[in-house]
This record gives sequence, C-alpha cells and structure tokens, in this order.
Amino acid sequence: MAERTAEEIRRSIESNRAELALSLERLRGEVAEVTDWRKQLVRHQRTIVIGAAVAGFVIGGGFAALGGLRRRRR
Repeated sequence: MAERTAEEIRRSIESNRAELALSLERLRGEVAEVTDWRKQLVRHQRTIVIGAAVAGFVIGGGFAALGGLRRRRR
C-alpha cells in the first residue's frame, strides 16, 4: 500500500473540511425550511382545512350520537 505524504494528508483534510462545511450549510437550509411552520401551513393549507372539517364532523357527530343515546335511555 502506498504511503501518503504529509502534504497529501493535509490537502485531503482541507478537502473534507470544505465538503463538510457545504453539507452543513445545506442541512441548515433544509432544517430552516422544514421547521418554518408558517410556510408549511401555506403549502398544506387545503389538506389542513379538509382535516379540520373531517375532525369537526367526527367530533360533532360523536357528541350528537352520545346525546341521542342519553335521550333514549330516559
């Protein structure tokens, strides 16, 4: 196996350090985008409205059903 010189090792370390810095900046950008809840609300607005409507319908129907059961028992 060929031995690397000290200069080759230094260049390799610097290259790895530069790649790591770029990867870290890219990751910071992605994390900032994913955790921006206002942007996510705008992006998924239709899905959120549909989910809220379904949840309201289910909860409202559940309360109505419970009220109907209570009235029948009396």
